Amino acid sequence: MGKLTGKNVLITSGGQGIGKEITFEMIRQGCNVVVSYLSSKAGADEVMALAKEHTCQAKAVKADLTDENDCKKLMQETIALLGGLDILVNNTGSLVERRWLSEIDHDFWYKVIDINMTSMMMITREATPFLKNSSEGAAIINLSSLAGRKGGHAGSLVYGMAKGAVLTWTRALAAELGPDGIRVNALAPGLILGTSFHATHTTKESAEQTVSGIPLGRAGNPADIARATAFLASEYDGFITGATLDINGGVYCA
Repeated sequence: MGKLTGKNVLITSGGQGIGKEITFEMIRQGCNVVVSYLSSKAGADEVMALAKEHTCQAKAVKADLTDENDCKKLMQETIALLGGLDILVNNTGSLVERRWLSEIDHDFWYKVIDINMTSMMMITREATPFLKNSSEGAAIINLSSLAGRKGGHAGSLVYGMAKGAVLTWTRALAAELGPDGIRVNALAPGLILGTSFHATHTTKESAEQTVSGIPLGRAGNPADIARATAFLASEYDGFITGATLDINGGVYCA
């Protein structure tokens, strides 16, 4: 506790679901935060209210991270407020909708890739010069998914592929940025209920079936992911990089 106090954090899509809970945790840890949001303004406002209670510097920036200019604007506003950056949490991602191979066209293919992977590349590229200047070493945490390990449930072919790419991206980036003192790790959540993702894309019957196969006997929740994010972020002087932390109750063990 206390290792994150005063650290400057950018969290993409920090106004809903897992991203919002991660932002709450970072604020409770004493961080200054900037969050991006696209449609979740109400959630972003909740984040700002908590930051005010904790007297942290905070700002919510509306940005479409598949747009290069919006990525640049987000980073400019982050640095204008915080003056520097210590931690980047790449949380933006979406299944978009379930489609089988015969239903996948060019536009859908690239839409899913752009949301889950291209956005991560662009904001990480913009953030890296500032992360290199972090006084004690910096951290990047990339949100992947159990789908990136196992391929996902039916209809998530492109999403599973993109989330698998996040894992490879994490390992490659860790090697590239290690000499600059930047650690890069990934989280691969399993079934995390209480999010708009599963409320939209997972039926009650499917969730119950999945839970029945989880050794710990329950689904995850956003706080499970937030605590793991804070751990990886706080180890800024640590030896963990290029790793993926699987958070799925034991249903998949790498």
